[in-house]
Amino acid sequence: MAITGAAELLATWEAGLAEAPTSRALLLHRTARPDADSATLPTLPVGEREADLFALRRALFGERMQVRLGCAACGEDMEFDLDAGEFARSLGGRGGSADGPGGSVDGGDSSAGATGPVVRVRQDGWDVEFRLPGVADLTAAARAADPRAALLERCLVTAVRGGSAVTAADLSAPVQRRIAEAVEAADPGADVTLNVACPECGTATRAELDIASYLWTELDAWARDLLLDVHLLATSYGWSEPEILALSPLRRRYYLELCADV
Repeated sequence: MAITGAAELLATWEAGLAEAPTSRALLLHRTARPDADSATLPTLPVGEREADLFALRRALFGERMQVRLGCAACGEDMEFDLDAGEFARSLGGRGGSADGPGGSVDGGDSSAGATGPVVRVRQDGWDVEFRLPGVADLTAAARAADPRAALLERCLVTAVRGGSAVTAADLSAPVQRRIAEAVEAADPGADVTLNVACPECGTATRAELDIASYLWTELDAWARDLLLDVHLLATSYGWSEPEILALSPLRRRYYLELCADV
């Protein structure tokens, strides 16, 4: 991944200020994958997007991530550090095939359709191929009256029972559960969940780590700090914004220290 320059990151931040969280996440993903087709990014499996954003976060702000949660039981604030690299590696995909009660699940990226990787579920006469959901699928399904049914319909590739083709609405509850298990096994990074024991009461609190939101918060703080630096240096030296942004962070900091000494 190429490290994006300060001017480009500021442009990304500026473009996302008035956008909704989903659009901001897409802007960040474009920054992480500048060579990828923008139309393709929303169709990638969610776990792949999360891995890209973790990689971007590490490239921009390092390995250490500070996380703050409130205990679900006693309300105590919990602060702790995460190693972004180690955490991202723990979310690595699991391929292969696993047997289960009454059937089997083929998971991972062993097959791929025209629009993305596909998992296959065979159980009790059912033979189902299901595409790993992308961000666009989740966004569209969330707007439906029944998000679960909408997601099944969007991502179902083929479904056969007893030799006859069926629709998403025909899928039994056990088959739907097996599809969910297969998708989770093939794309474990799609659901980044923390399970933290409270140091005060010992109760475990589960919370989703939304890397897109976390990274945007960091980018927002970085951009506002950088603009303040630009203001101070422009005021002191008369330099333009492009000239200041062209300086390395170390040199900008050194000049700011000189300004403070005057």
